[in-house]
Amino acid sequence: MRLAMKLALGLAAIIGSAQAAETPRPIVLKAAYLFDARSGQLTNGGAIVVEGDKIKALGTQAAPADAQVIDLGDATLLPGFIDAHTHITSEIQEDFYKGFHTDMYRFPAEQSHYAAVYARRTLEAGFTTVRNLGAGDFVDVGLRNAVNSSVTAGPTILTAVHSIGSTGGHCDQGPFPPDRIQPLGVMDGVCNGADECRAAVRYQLKWGADVIKICSSGGVLSEADPVDVPQLTPDELSAIVSETHAWKRKIAAHSHGDVAARQAVEAGVDSIEHGSFLSDETLKLMKSKGTYLVPTRLAVYWVNQMAAKYPPAIAAKARATLVEHERVFRTALKMGVPIAFGTDTGVSPHGMNAKEFALLVEIGMPPAAALLSGTRESAKLLGVIDQVGTLEAGKLADIVAVKGNVLSNIAATEKPVFVMKHGQVVVQP
Repeated sequence: MRLAMKLALGLAAIIGSAQAAETPRPIVLKAAYLFDARSGQLTNGGAIVVEGDKIKALGTQAAPADAQVIDLGDATLLPGFIDAHTHITSEIQEDFYKGFHTDMYRFPAEQSHYAAVYARRTLEAGFTTVRNLGAGDFVDVGLRNAVNSSVTAGPTILTAVHSIGSTGGHCDQGPFPPDRIQPLGVMDGVCNGADECRAAVRYQLKWGADVIKICSSGGVLSEADPVDVPQLTPDELSAIVSETHAWKRKIAAHSHGDVAARQAVEAGVDSIEHGSFLSDETLKLMKSKGTYLVPTRLAVYWVNQMAAKYPPAIAAKARATLVEHERVFRTALKMGVPIAFGTDTGVSPHGMNAKEFALLVEIGMPPAAALLSGTRESAKLLGVIDQVGTLEAGKLADIVAVKGNVLSNIAATEKPVFVMKHGQVVVQP
């Protein structure tokens, strides 16, 4: 009887210890400043109480007695950053042809290992949520699912599967000899005519797309198409938008050219990506319809840095885009067009996403507004504002800290001293 009693007590102790291990201690984060993404204001003496994967309260008054205190000192607490335009499964190299066509010489399983590295770099850079706008071989779907299952570390990923566009357009592959490289079709997102485009949307949704990405104009990093030419007809756009919205998904429209962007906005897309050559009339239309501009200034900057190493046709488009892109952005800002943060990372190296903040400030955006674009506004665009984007009780504990007063030094965002995703510490001093 005594032995049985001892065994029972020992088992109870083991179970109790296991349960305690599964229930982490609450955490109190303290810092000199806190950026309130609801108001865009910086407050002194920030504190956040985290329990499990959620924010329990702001301020230390609700902190449990057994909480772990992490005092970050002279730093600013912010919501986890949100990048609304990435390509997290790939990265262009200095050798343009090799870097832009890794699917030609890497197996999908091999590329998935690179994608996992990019995902970790992105998370450690403070980006706890990203929207991935196009990938091949379903590496993006696999990466998203692996992150969600805690198989690998990375940000929360909303992904588009294949980008959708017309034959020969920016969302198609290069003009390779068809007897050597199999041309892409509807399943791959390459469509012609309203019915094919509707089917292309359905295929991406079948395979798990959280968002639909289209190419409504030409692109900088494709050799065969002018950057400003519309590549989807109004009928094709209407079919894509109606099908996507019927499934309660959002649509991101790659568009540098003005006519292409206006047609996409008229059709009802949720965001215009890049927007390099937009007219004032198109920007006014975007404001009236609440269509977001995702400027991806980092991509414009990076491609110009690398232009001398790229094919001449691409270099010429990159240089033409640089000045016009700034003009459009300043006009959009003055008009009050909704702006969400996006970098097009993958064009630039993964992990430097936060440089976008300083680049936006350089071309006229106040630091607080730049931070809002990468937190609250991106969360609104992605449809996840009820979960992330601001520091509020009940929301997911996606939290970043950077050195000093972030409004005085926006570049501090590029080297976070603390990163937490869903209550789990990823980076700390």
